[in-house]
Amino acid sequence: MIGPSEAHRKLVIQFLKFGVIGLGGFFVDYAFFHVGLDLLGLGHYWSAVFSFPFGATITWIGNRLFTFRGKHAGRASAQWAKFLVACAIGFAINRGTYALLTATIPLVYHFPVIGLMAGTGTAMFFNFFAARKMVFR
Repeated sequence: MIGPSEAHRKLVIQFLKFGVIGLGGFFVDYAFFHVGLDLLGLGHYWSAVFSFPFGATITWIGNRLFTFRGKHAGRASAQWAKFLVACAIGFAINRGTYALLTATIPLVYHFPVIGLMAGTGTAMFFNFFAARKMVFR
């Protein structure tokens, strides 16, 4: 039996690294979600919008330093901007999932971390391939 190719193995490892960084970004996102919700009084939906850039910035830094180390073409600020643009579709998937779940499932409304986790998981695959092909080439 022939095992996975070296390229396939590297892709899986890169995806797992992306997931680890994404978990860290999720915790930052969740913390800032509560800043928006509890301290700023933005409500569920605006807090989710408010928190996203913080989590996305942390994931960009982590992916730049860990997941896609050595793929730093151009200035960091330009790469960060490309990462945010690439994640814009992922943002729509992520926060769209969150909004749908919090609007339709009372449990998720009362425990928004469930909706944030579901949105993050839903968008993760798109974000990985967008980052890999558009940002960290």
